[in-house]
Parts: sequence; C-alpha cells; structure tokens
Amino acid sequence: MLAPALPDVNSRQLRSVLAVAEYRSFIAAAAFLKTSQPALTRTIKQTESTLGVSLFSRSTRRVTITQAGEEFVALAERLLNDLKLGIENMRALAEQQRGQIVVASIMSLAHASLPAVIAEYTHRFPGIEIHLREGVQGTVQDDVRSGVADFGVGYVADMPDPFVTQRLGAEAFHVVLPARHRLAHAKQIELKALKNAVLVSLPTDSRTRRLIDGAAATAGFSFRHAITVNQFATLYSFVRSGVGLTIVPDGARPPSTDRALVSRPLVRPRISREIGIVRIGGHELTPAAASLLALIEERLRSSRPA
Repeated sequence: MLAPALPDVNSRQLRSVLAVAEYRSFIAAAAFLKTSQPALTRTIKQTESTLGVSLFSRSTRRVTITQAGEEFVALAERLLNDLKLGIENMRALAEQQRGQIVVASIMSLAHASLPAVIAEYTHRFPGIEIHLREGVQGTVQDDVRSGVADFGVGYVADMPDPFVTQRLGAEAFHVVLPARHRLAHAKQIELKALKNAVLVSLPTDSRTRRLIDGAAATAGFSFRHAITVNQFATLYSFVRSGVGLTIVPDGARPPSTDRALVSRPLVRPRISREIGIVRIGGHELTPAAASLLALIEERLRSSRPA
C-alpha cells in the first residue's frame, strides 16, 4: 500500500516561513533573505497553498502568525536543524574517508606499536594516506609545533607550553643481549651488573639514551657507548654480532622468534617512561586525523599498564 503523498515543501520555503515569523514583516524578512518582497510573498503563498492552511494574517500595518503557522514554524525549525546536522555528518564522514594524515612518533613506537594500529585504520579507511614521521622526541615536538604533523606520539612527562598531552601508559626498559651472553640466563638484570658492559645505543639526543645515562650517573658510573645508531633494526644487528648489549623500551624489544637475542627486564632501579599523545592546544584535527587518534589512544592504552 502506497503512503499518502507528502506536501512538496523545500528548504527555501521553510527558511522563508521562519524569517517572516521572526521579523513579522515581509520587508525585513526579504532583506534578511536577500530577496525581493514580491518574491518572498509569492513563496509564502505557494507554501500556504501546498499545505492548505494560512500561516500568516496580513494587514496594512502588521503581520501576525496563525495557530497553524506557529505549529508549522516549530516543525520547520526541526526539519532545517535535522537537515543541517545530516549534511554536516555526511561531510564529516566523507572527509574521514579520504585525505592525508601526518603522525610524528618516537622511533620505538613507530617500530613496534604503531604498525598494527595503522594497518587496522587503513583497512577501515583505504582512501586515506598516512605519513609516519619517526625520530627522537625533539623531532616529534618540532613536527607538532610547526604543524607538519597533525599530532605526535611520544613521551609526555614535563612537556612545555604550548603542548597538551594525554597519557596512555608507562613502559619499562629491558636489556637486549645475545643468547650466548653470560647474563642471558638471568630472569632480570640489575643496573649495576651492566657497569662494565659495552653498549650499542641510540643517539645522544634521544630520550631513551638520556634516561639510561641518567640512571647510570645516579648509580655512580657511566656507560661505555661503543656504537651509536639511529634505528632499532640496526641496533639489534650489532647486538647479534656480539659487539655489545643494548637497553630499549619494552615495546621496542625484538620479537620472541629471534633466537639469537634475549631480553630481560632492567631492575634496581626500574626505569620507565610515560607514553602518550602530543598535540598543540587549540589545534582542531580533521575528522580523519581525529578518528586515527582515537584508535591509537584505544589500542595503546589497552596494551600498557596504567
């Protein structure tokens, strides 16, 4: 059974009715709508004819709204608001499904934690291109501050203005060493046991390097950094070769399938770092960037201790 035919009323007619109801004057309403008074009068008459009711009573001095007009004005407001919200939602969805997102990340998270999250996101939104800029913490801050990156993922402790942060959890540090090393049998390794160790390390301007050097200084000694590299894959290649040991965040440990390497928790003292989102206060994200940020927050928070 066919539904009864609905009145054919468009958004221009709805806006015209609302304007006349607001100003109670065809002249003022026409000026607001940037149209002529005769054109507005024709639109109102056409609307009343379509609806089969009078919306306004006219006299030489004033315009008054009828009871039917008051009811229709309330309906027109709801219809226009729903239409506006619907169009905004459609546009947001379209923007979310295309475009480009730039994320700045410290190397350890770019190496270990973000690939699975970004893969999940690109599966949902294949039309979005993602650029992942990996570097040390200072690089992440520079990229976010300059606007090159939509947001950053890195350390969140002691961040200066104008950054705002959202903590996602904490990561402890592990010692990575060859499987044949004398300390490989230990379940955990104390910092003092590494006093005479040779290290393969990340650059001096990385937060990881500064944290472990600071811990050693507090313990009364200095690490011997034999080789400095920029990537975790290179770091592990040197450790496999027997050049030395390395200390890395938990999330950046080599996979358990790597039989040539073992990793052990670093204890006494336990070194950890706070991980989270880095943004500039007041900077509004695109719908696409906001949806990726929400997914990263959900996945990284659930994978780390509070």
